[in-house]
Amino acid sequence: MALPSRRGLQDIRTLAGIVKKATLPHEAYMRLSHIEIEKTRKTLERERARKLVADITARLQEIEAQKKALLQVIQEGGGAPGPVRTGPPRSTGGLKIIRY
Repeated sequence: MALPSRRGLQDIRTLAGIVKKATLPHEAYMRLSHIEIEKTRKTLERERARKLVADITARLQEIEAQKKALLQVIQEGGGAPGPVRTGPPRSTGGLKIIRY
């Protein structure tokens, strides 16, 4: 018959090393700091998103105004479009590179 294994001090289980993180004051304050930083970051992100939406809305209104103006010009002009140019674009006399 085998002898039962002996247990030593290392086998004794205690609750000494197990502490809830929220009960340690410095860790709770650190968590609060992280939460506040995240809140600030998200608030700034929300404001940037609102500004972006406002800019997009303003641009859409500008596009609609341009569209109305162009449609009005077409209706007043009799609807006859001008000559349409085909082919490669003409040179505008810009920078010319000379190679030797």
